[in-house]
Amino acid sequence: MDKPIQVGSIVFSKSGRDAGRFFIVTEVVDENFVRLVDGKLRRLEKPKTKKIKHLKATGDISDKIREKLLDGKVIYDAEINSIIRKYYS
Repeated sequence: MDKPIQVGSIVFSKSGRDAGRFFIVTEVVDENFVRLVDGKLRRLEKPKTKKIKHLKATGDISDKIREKLLDGKVIYDAEINSIIRKYYS
């Protein structure tokens, strides 16, 4: 069974205008929605709210980003972008 999507999860968008892009989950809104960023088009100041059913979990979790988000520490878009870039190669 797939791991549930949680804060710090790396996900792949299956539908919408951002289909084919990878994101990191910054917030789980409820059982149907999450907020996503990629550090480039979707920055931390304005995350995208997306339905979980339109996402595919990669099974990877960025522990570094997860800890910073849960502790309320400062995160930069460049950190997010450097993690996401690895999935495009």
